[in-house]
Amino acid sequence: MATSFPEIGDRPEDLVGLASVRLTDEQLARAVRYAEPEEVAGGQVLFDVGDDCGDLLLCGSARLEAVRPSPAPGRDEVLLRYGPGQFVGELGLLTGQRRHLRVRVRRPGTVHRVGAGSFRLLMARETELSDLFLRSFLARRRLLRQATAQTLRMVGDPESAEGLRLRTFLARQGVAHSWVPDGSAEGTALLGAAGLTAADLPVASIGAEVLTGVTPGALSERLNLSFRDTGSGTADLTVVGAGPAGLAAAVHGASEGLETVLLDAVATGGQAATSARIENYLGFPFGLSGADLTARAAVQALKFGARIASPCTVVALEPGTGEHLVTLSDGARIRTRAVVLATGAAYRALPVDRWSELTGRGIHYSATDMEAQTVAGAPVAVVGGANSAGQAALHLARHARKVTLVVRGAGLGTRMSAYLVDRILGDPRITVLTDTQVSALHGAERLEAVTLARHGGPVRRISCAGLFCFIGATPATDWLTGVALDDNGFVRTDLALSDTDLGPRWRDAGRAPLPYETSVPGVFAAGDVRTASLKRVAAAAGDGASAVRSVHQYLALSART
Repeated sequence: MATSFPEIGDRPEDLVGLASVRLTDEQLARAVRYAEPEEVAGGQVLFDVGDDCGDLLLCGSARLEAVRPSPAPGRDEVLLRYGPGQFVGELGLLTGQRRHLRVRVRRPGTVHRVGAGSFRLLMARETELSDLFLRSFLARRRLLRQATAQTLRMVGDPESAEGLRLRTFLARQGVAHSWVPDGSAEGTALLGAAGLTAADLPVASIGAEVLTGVTPGALSERLNLSFRDTGSGTADLTVVGAGPAGLAAAVHGASEGLETVLLDAVATGGQAATSARIENYLGFPFGLSGADLTARAAVQALKFGARIASPCTVVALEPGTGEHLVTLSDGARIRTRAVVLATGAAYRALPVDRWSELTGRGIHYSATDMEAQTVAGAPVAVVGGANSAGQAALHLARHARKVTLVVRGAGLGTRMSAYLVDRILGDPRITVLTDTQVSALHGAERLEAVTLARHGGPVRRISCAGLFCFIGATPATDWLTGVALDDNGFVRTDLALSDTDLGPRWRDAGRAPLPYETSVPGVFAAGDVRTASLKRVAAAAGDGASAVRSVHQYLALSART
């Protein structure tokens, strides 16, 4: 599930070139204006693994190197060297993630340290330098992820439900890591050396530190990816949900000068990140994966200064006059002038015995490369009759031995785009069964087969190593109180709000709700969580951008009162 950025290339030689780029004298002079000079001594460690990733270093006369430390003396692995005109920094400068590598002085001299605040100013004001730094950071992260040895090593069953959750989180966050199966010789050795047993799995080894019973939340906290109160006071905009709508809202909010916080309960990308291929998104005639699209959007938001935190579950929203209070599951509270709700929807499960037991052990709600690799060469089934199911079936057909597309309705064309229907019916690797439902699941530790019941036909059992479910979703609004919802739980906005929804607070406000505004002034909704949304990635992105326009109007109106 590695995210690709074609603009930086994938070949190691291209990545090394971008990672080692040297500033011109004029570029360096511009960058140094944001820095403080500092004399460094030979062998001095400037940053170590696990340190906060707050400062950019510009090399003056000093020469530095980034290394992966080794427990054995003198065995450190040098990954990059920096000389005059080069710079030390990585994507963690934008994400806040702790440092993966140790940076030490190879030859004494002068460096220029750009602090976190000055770095944000540089990225906002110096477009040429901003683009240059960003491409280099992405190349360095890609090189780090391609390396055989990793500072972060996960030990456990990568195909278990817990393993899949961790792999999804790490992949979507772009965290460089390696996975060691607990039953392998290396996994057994790692557990033995740390004095651990199977009861401690999954385990994360970060340099010399070992974490047991790891969850995405605990790992996020350790990597510095969870929400941290910076003490900056009230945010201008807090976006809840980091799918296409939330990402678009964060990009437009941050790029237009709003102090923006983006939160997600799982990881950036939302449902869109699970889409194997999106072919109707404007500007990408050859399509791209949902993971690629949302990863690019996250980098954009970070570039403009948005703070992204995940997994961060929002449990309450307390509306106020002039500012609102967002409460997280760990008790942290965020004061914010405006809120955009972009929580999307949660996947629907089939009402079949053992469903939850086998989820993550053969049952999946997405069909990205990561899931496809776990069923390579095996028979699989896809359930659903809309575009997401069709895209999944086509993608899986490239990996699995056989794909059975199970459709409850009488035909494919009702909810699926014509181009997908044509391609599916023309693919000999895909068998389409209409008027059919999954009625039973079989397997001990993992899914091995399913029983299909066909209306007016026989019941049959087929071998199935992976069951991919795309039967829709329900809005993620259970946590919301005080915001008007429709009968299905979707958020009502602007013209969909009735007089009853609005109540006395709007009469006191002396205005009608703005586009995308909910029944609570200053709280907006965008994307799939909104009543009558189009349930398309492009539409969700448009919602997010448009909602921010209304946020600006709201903030301007609030400033006058």
